[in-house]
Amino acid sequence: MRIAVVGATGMLGQHVARHTLRAGHDLIALCRNPRLLNSLADLRCEARHADLDDVDSLRRALRGADAVIHCAAYYPGAPKSIREELATAARLSNNFYKACAGQELKKVVYVGAAIALPRSSDGKPSDGSQSYPERPHNRNAYLQVKWAQDTLARQKAAEGMPVVVGIPSMTFGEYDPGNSTGSFVIEMANRTLPGYVAGKRNVVYAGDAGRGLVRVCEDGHPGERYLICGENLTMQQLMAKIATVTGAPEPKEIPLAAAKLVSAWQIFKYKHLHGPVPKVSPSAIAVMSSGQYLDGSKATRELGYRPEVSVDEAIRRTFEWFRSQGKVKIRSVS
Repeated sequence: MRIAVVGATGMLGQHVARHTLRAGHDLIALCRNPRLLNSLADLRCEARHADLDDVDSLRRALRGADAVIHCAAYYPGAPKSIREELATAARLSNNFYKACAGQELKKVVYVGAAIALPRSSDGKPSDGSQSYPERPHNRNAYLQVKWAQDTLARQKAAEGMPVVVGIPSMTFGEYDPGNSTGSFVIEMANRTLPGYVAGKRNVVYAGDAGRGLVRVCEDGHPGERYLICGENLTMQQLMAKIATVTGAPEPKEIPLAAAKLVSAWQIFKYKHLHGPVPKVSPSAIAVMSSGQYLDGSKATRELGYRPEVSVDEAIRRTFEWFRSQGKVKIRSVS
């Protein structure tokens, strides 16, 4: 197949692009910023410019593709109102599906987030089969955006577009710009992580996630969700693993209420006192506290996917990547 990867210069997109080629497919690498294409210089691909805010550019970029994997779905960054966040997410998502409409695509893979899944009603790890019956009551912007995107993807599938949802769990690996999950590694290595909020997570190596998403594209069924998983860990266990790799002291747990107060103060300073972008953001709190264990047996059963790289090795590779990029300022203990 000729597979187009939206967001091919991003962390997950880089791994998806590489596994697209390893699986024997032709790669069309789509990115918004041409200056980032040098990161794909070692890949045999056709690079095309595409901007999610420009439907025509997306349509042109998708011409001739047999399938597309969307690795660049919007997520909240600097603090804005929920209304603004949802409006931006809806506009960009609808632009993507408008561009897909009328193309001869055999598969459209939306790369989602596990936070869009409700906690399993039986207390077991979520297998991705359950959905919120209505909009979640929690007004966290990250949750609301990811729920809306997941809902729209499944709606498009119900309308006949061959949309499949692939959900990688919390991802660590190379090519991380350092502004999402990788920030835990950078901040701990540099001794600037203020702490963590207790919770449950599933953690996967980005390379395994990329390989799993290619399998979703190849054999996933439209309208279905596939969880691309690694290992189930508590946040404390994850922080301990990062501390071991970076040689840093293990951070302390911060009560959820205290973390929310710190976040609110940092947001106030950002909005009204020209302060820096909050380190303790509502999205980061949601990622830590709202997570749950995941069950990826469906992807194993239907796609043959299994993780190959341990969490410890994934963290080590992430740390070495950041060190090679000059983001680690303190010399670690090897």
